[in-house]
Amino acid sequence: MICEDTALNIRDITALAPVIPVLTIHRLEHAVPLARSLVAGGLPVLEITLRTPAALAAIEAIGRALPEAVVGVGTLTRAADFAAAERAGARFGVSPGLTPELVSAARGARFPLLPGVMTPTELIAGRAAGFGVFKLFPAQQAGGVAMLQALGAPFPDVAFCPTGGITRATAPDYLALANVSCVGGSWVAPSAMVEAGDWAGIESLARDAAALRGAR
Repeated sequence: MICEDTALNIRDITALAPVIPVLTIHRLEHAVPLARSLVAGGLPVLEITLRTPAALAAIEAIGRALPEAVVGVGTLTRAADFAAAERAGARFGVSPGLTPELVSAARGARFPLLPGVMTPTELIAGRAAGFGVFKLFPAQQAGGVAMLQALGAPFPDVAFCPTGGITRATAPDYLALANVSCVGGSWVAPSAMVEAGDWAGIESLARDAAALRGAR
């Protein structure tokens, strides 16, 4: 199995809430109030993407301020990213794809990985490497709900967190599928609201997203 040395495995983590906010944090001062709003709204699992210079510091700051949050690192594309994420205190990782280098890094990491796949061949390879939960990415371009339905029969033991192009309007269609544990989405933290410091508005969006679990 991948990464047994962790309190939560990736199946546990993806079961905590119906939506994992996918966050690109440009300004470190936004990290903690943004995370606090999302957690207060019922979304405790947060993915901070490695797309800005502030990302690793944001993970560290959120982990210190909000121990109840399960803060992960997204856009892991190189083995070196795992070590940096560990130093920042990430509790899980997310990759857009899966390579032998990433599999090896995941085996040595102290946090579990949610690997990205787009095709059945990639899924077979990932399952052979010991993974059982995957990010379908980019979900919309990969075929969306229809693709996940098609994968359900030949891969009944696999669960998914589809991410990429999912909106508040389409999320319920994904969450209605038996092989979908949760979805990843950025609609719960629009950049304009983050820049404006509208934390109450973001908390409201989070509450709405958290309620999607009851719609299943």
